Amino acid sequence: MGPTTFNGIPAHPLIVHAVVVLVPLAALMLVLCAAWPSVMRRMGLALPVLSLAALVTVPLATDAGEWLEERVQESAALERHTEMGENLLPWAVALFIGSALLWLLYRRPWRRGGTGAQHEGEDTAAVPGVALRVAAVVLAVLVATGAVVETYRIGDSGAKAVWEGV
Repeated sequence: MGPTTFNGIPAHPLIVHAVVVLVPLAALMLVLCAAWPSVMRRMGLALPVLSLAALVTVPLATDAGEWLEERVQESAALERHTEMGENLLPWAVALFIGSALLWLLYRRPWRRGGTGAQHEGEDTAAVPGVALRVAAVVLAVLVATGAVVETYRIGDSGAKAVWEGV
């Protein structure tokens, strides 16, 4: 699917660095954008684009990892890491979907009582109602937490598989 080597070395550790940066960054931005409309207005389309970049790196890292797994010595730690690596893709998909929905949510013109839901000091950008914003924040926090925790757990298991006993 993706690159398995880069300049003669396995691509997995290189691609993993992109995952470790992009997934938590997309998660953080999702929560900030959900919690503060002013951040969402500033981020705009960058939020779903960032989440899409994070999403794309996950299967690339998984594919390169599977290639590398076939070429290194088997161990219980490596098997555990490989199994855990499959668990990040659903979280990355949820991050992207959440980011895209949040972006769409703030692009839709909301009406409350026949007038716009504009607040003092805000421009004419759409601001959803309080209940919808609270739901967005709660879902964003859940998805972001799951994505970051899973990224950490997988990375930790990979580091242990490589460095324990060395």
